[in-house]
Amino acid sequence: MANKPDWLQALLSVLAAFFGVQSERNREHDFSQGRPLHYVLAGLLLALVFVLGVILLVWWVLSLAGV
Repeated sequence: MANKPDWLQALLSVLAAFFGVQSERNREHDFSQGRPLHYVLAGLLLALVFVLGVILLVWWVLSLAGV
């Protein structure tokens, strides 16, 4: 991993961090080589997707329950 992370690598890195499986080596590489803006935007995007997914899941379960 000698090159700078691109958007996709930043997104995958943040996704791994969301699940708690980010390796120490990748974390160090992200902090030393990556652009903070990529990780902030990827984190916000994944947080938004997570929140919307939970909302949709709750709506679906409530509709199945007839509420």
